[in-house]
Amino acid sequence: MRRLWALASMKTLVSVLVGLAVPGVSVVRADEGMWLFNDLPRGVLKERHGFEPSDAWADALRLASVRFNNGGSASFISPTGLVLTNHHVGADTLGKLSTAERDLFQDGFLARSPADELRAPDLELNQLISIADVTAEVKAAVAEGMSPEDALDARRSRIAEIESREKDATGLRCDVVALYGGNLYHLYRYRRFTDVRLVWAPEEAIAFFGGDADNFEYPRYDLDACIFRVWENDQPATIETYLPVAREGLAEGDLVFVSGNPGRTQRLLSVDALREIRDHQLPRQLDLLRRREVLLQQFSLDGPEAARRGRNSLFGTQNGRKARLGALAALQSPGIFEAKVVDESRLIAALSQDAELRPLLAAWDAARANARAQSELQGSGVPLSSQLFSIAQRLVQLAAEDELPSGERLPEYADAGRESFLLSLYSQAPIYPDLETALLGDSLGQMLERRGADDPLCTRVLAGKSPADRAAELVSGSALASVDVRRALVEGGRAAVEASDDPLIRLARLVDPEARRVRKLGDELAERDRQAADLMMKGRFAVRGTSEYPDATFTLRLAFGTVTGYREQGREVAPFTTIDGAFVHEESHRTPEGPQQDFALPASWHDARERLDLATPMNFVCTADIIGGNSGSPVVNRNGELVGLIFDGNIQSLSASYVYSDEQSRAVSVDVRAILEALEKVYGAKELLAELP
Repeated sequence: MRRLWALASMKTLVSVLVGLAVPGVSVVRADEGMWLFNDLPRGVLKERHGFEPSDAWADALRLASVRFNNGGSASFISPTGLVLTNHHVGADTLGKLSTAERDLFQDGFLARSPADELRAPDLELNQLISIADVTAEVKAAVAEGMSPEDALDARRSRIAEIESREKDATGLRCDVVALYGGNLYHLYRYRRFTDVRLVWAPEEAIAFFGGDADNFEYPRYDLDACIFRVWENDQPATIETYLPVAREGLAEGDLVFVSGNPGRTQRLLSVDALREIRDHQLPRQLDLLRRREVLLQQFSLDGPEAARRGRNSLFGTQNGRKARLGALAALQSPGIFEAKVVDESRLIAALSQDAELRPLLAAWDAARANARAQSELQGSGVPLSSQLFSIAQRLVQLAAEDELPSGERLPEYADAGRESFLLSLYSQAPIYPDLETALLGDSLGQMLERRGADDPLCTRVLAGKSPADRAAELVSGSALASVDVRRALVEGGRAAVEASDDPLIRLARLVDPEARRVRKLGDELAERDRQAADLMMKGRFAVRGTSEYPDATFTLRLAFGTVTGYREQGREVAPFTTIDGAFVHEESHRTPEGPQQDFALPASWHDARERLDLATPMNFVCTADIIGGNSGSPVVNRNGELVGLIFDGNIQSLSASYVYSDEQSRAVSVDVRAILEALEKVYGAKELLAELP
C-alpha cells in the first residue's frame, strides 16, 4: 500500500504501543486476522458479531475482488467491467499515460464514453477463480535427507509442473502459494485481464490532499480513488459478479469486511529472525533508500518535466523508506518486541515439556543461523538498477533459462508465467534516458562502495570510466527502449543475445554469473529457512492448534472489523470525516499567500462547493486488519455491498507487520458516498454513474 507506512513525529509515535497487551499465548484477539477465503473464521464471526457468511456470500466477494499486478487491490463494481481502486494504485499507469503536455496524475482524467478510455501499457488484473490444496503433491517431491539445494530444485520442479499442468487444463493463470512456512501449499487459479483502460481519476490535489504532512494521520480528507475498465475482444468485458454500491452507506458500529491482497506480514517469524531484521536488515535497506531518495530529489530539481518523469520513482522510494521506518520503529519499541519474546518463550517451554515435540526445538537454532547468514548476504551481489538494465538482465537470463526444461528454470521464467512475463517485458511505457542515466550511474557507484573500486568485476563493468560517464555511455548506446528490439532478442534466443552488441546486453552478460551466484546462495538460505519454519509451525500447531491465520502472501484474504473511532492523546477521534471538513482543513492551513502546499483543494471542488452535500462522509476508520497490498481493497457490509475503499492506515497501525491491536490501530477508507457525490457534482460523470447498479 503506497502511503500505508510512514514515519510519524516522535510525539505521535509514542502512542503506537498504547493498548498492545503482552499476550500469554499467540491467539487471535479482537478483530485480528487476514483469513484465507477457503478457511474463513465462521465461528469467530458468529460468536463476536452474530454473522454467518454463507458460501454464496464468500464466493461473490471473492469473484468481485481483483488484484493489480503492480501491487494493490481492487473490485469489480459493474457488469460492464468497471474496476474501482485507489488513485495511488493507479499512479504508475497514470504516469505512463502522461506526457509533458498532459499530466493525468496531476490534472485528473474522465472518459465520457468507452471509446475515450486510455489503455494501460502493461497492467494485468487477476480475478481469483478457485483455490485447491496441493500440499501432498508438493511435499512428495522432497525426499527425507535431501540437501537444501536438492530439496529446493525438487520442489521448484514440482511446483512448475503443477502450475503448467493446471494452466494447460484450465487456461487460467495458476500460482502455487506456500503458507505457514511451507506447511501448506495452495494452488490459486486466476482469470487474467490484460486489456485494462483508464476511465476516471481525480486530481492529485484531492487524491493526496494533505500530502506527507497528513500521511498516516487521521482525520483525513482524501478522495484516493480511480476507476479502470477491463476489456476483452476489444470491447468492455462482461462481468457476472460485482459489488453493488450501498447508497445508504454505513454508520458507527457497523460490521464491515475487507477483501484484498495484503502483501506481507511477519507475525510468525522467530524472535531471532526479527532481531536480525531490526538490527541489520532494515537499517541497511533504509540507507539505500535514503540514498536513492536524495538522487531522485536532485533529479527532479532540473525542471517541471524532470519532476514529472521522476515522480513515480521518487514516490515509490519515499514510500519504501516510510514503510521500513515504520516497521523499524515497531521492532525497536520494547512493548512489541517483549511481547514476541514472551510469546515465543512460552511456546518453547511447552515444546520442551513434551519428549515427542522436543526435537522440533532445533528449528529455532537453524532459524537463528539462517537469519544471520541472510543479513551477511544482503550487502552482496550486483545492485545495478534501472529500467533498461532490468530489461537487459531479463533478456539475458530468459535466453539461458529457455534452454532448460520448465521445471528446472528459475521460477520467473517457467512456462506457466510466460504470458505475464512477456506482458511486462514488452511494455510500451515510455523510458526516459535522463532518468535511466541517473539511476544507473548511482547504482554503479553503489556497486563500487559495496565491492571496492579495485574489485575485478567492478573494473570490467566501469571499463575505465567513472560511474556517471559509464552510465551515460551505456544508456545512450542501447536500443532496448524499442519493444521491437526486445521482441527480436526473445525470438532469436540465446544466439541472438550472445551476438548482440547492445552495451546493456553485454553488461548484463558480464554480471550474470555473479548475480546468479548470489541468487543461488539466497535461494538456498530461503530453503533452509523454509525447512526451519515448517518445523516451527508444526510446533505451533501441536501446542496451539490450527486456528491461526497464515502470514500474508499478496494473495486474497478476508479481514473484518467495526467502524469505530479511538482515543488519542486525551481526545476522541471520531470515525467519520465529511466533505465540509476538507474545506475547513484547507482553511486551517491558509497563509497570507494562500493555502499551504498540499492543502489546496482543486479548483473543480471550489467550483462545485455550493452543489455539494457538505455533510457527506468523506473518510472513515475501522478495526479491520490490513497492511501494504490492501490499498484499493473494497470494504463491504453484511450484505456484500460496497461501502468504502481502503487507502491507508493511521499511525498506530505501524506495528501491523508484526502484531495486531485494535486499541488505536485503524484502517482508513474513502467512503463510497464521497465517491458518488464527487462523480456527480464535481466531475459530472453521469454516464459513468449510470453504469453502477
